[in-house]
Amino acid sequence: MERNMKPVNSSNLKSVGYNPMTETLIIQFHSGHIYEYYHVPQHIYEGLIFAPSKGKYHHRYIKNSYAYNRLQ
Repeated sequence: MERNMKPVNSSNLKSVGYNPMTETLIIQFHSGHIYEYYHVPQHIYEGLIFAPSKGKYHHRYIKNSYAYNRLQ
């Protein structure tokens, strides 16, 4: 897992991390589940970080748009 996970203020997401070299986004949810999303452009990650509603942004722009793997 990425070591640069940042806590976020969200009722659904607990923390996020991003590796710009591999364009890999990692999201940890309050449920404990951790997902890794692949080929995510940096502007999408930045949009998530600055979105007023992280959960809505994830659902609209990430969830069904990028290949992913559930890590936990």
